[in-house]
Amino acid sequence: MKRELAEKIAGEICISENPGQTIRKWREEFKISQLELARFLDISPSIISDYESGRRRSPGVHTIKKMVNALLSIDENRGSQIIKRFTLMDKHEAIFSIREFPIGVPCKKFIEHINGEILACPEKLERDLYGYTVIDSIRAITSLSAFDYLKVYGWSSERALVFTAVTYGRSPMVAIRAHPMKPGMVVYHKPEKLDDLAIRLAEIEGIPLVQTDLELDKLIAALEKI
Repeated sequence: MKRELAEKIAGEICISENPGQTIRKWREEFKISQLELARFLDISPSIISDYESGRRRSPGVHTIKKMVNALLSIDENRGSQIIKRFTLMDKHEAIFSIREFPIGVPCKKFIEHINGEILACPEKLERDLYGYTVIDSIRAITSLSAFDYLKVYGWSSERALVFTAVTYGRSPMVAIRAHPMKPGMVVYHKPEKLDDLAIRLAEIEGIPLVQTDLELDKLIAALEKI
């Protein structure tokens, strides 16, 4: 799994339109500072900063490989917590669609793509999302175990969780509140009648809550165009 993960990360950096941003995304996903990564590689922290900001030309394949291996090695020294999370990536039947973004997508841009309406925490939209997961909320409630729940977060928790088949919206927010891992955004697809409790829980957690009334096939098509 470690080799597959290394290939996944390196490949994403190499094909990214902005390799520096993608390097930063993965460094932050592994919760490693620029200073810690630089020390492991025995280089100046300013070199990492220059790559990530685009001030320095995109690193070559050899340098990318060294950076990726450093991220994985540092995580191994900490107990492989991030590597272990990525071993849970088999898609669950409750997941309709899941995708990662090579670079961050601003929340406001994401909302525009799905014709979304902001229901809670508009002040929390100044952040980027790194993926999305479209989930059947009924199947999630009835079939997702605590082990399976981690699969909805894909490669990054900084993502939008899009719940379909929503009636009042309480159950998804209660589940999110109970779990230590939090998404960057929650989207309800055509809720029947939104409960005030769902909005209140989103506000307590500081998670933007959005509603979209696009048909499911059009919603997924819109997400795939981001």
